[in-house]
Amino acid sequence: MLDISKIADEADVIISGFAVKEKEDGFYVYNLNNAEGVALFTKDGTLAETNMDDIELAMAKKNLLESKKYIGA
Repeated sequence: MLDISKIADEADVIISGFAVKEKEDGFYVYNLNNAEGVALFTKDGTLAETNMDDIELAMAKKNLLESKKYIGA
């Protein structure tokens, strides 16, 4: 299980319950309402890995696209 509090503290942006963190290998999107939900997107926005269901993943991708303008990516 993920440490939601630590993830939220270290996030670059939090939108609608999803925390986005930019790292060297891409963007990690964490569902703060589901301690197990995480998706890794490459720098170009391609999904690399996830354990989210389809609805959760669609919301994660939408929030990633919105958060990029705040991150400066």
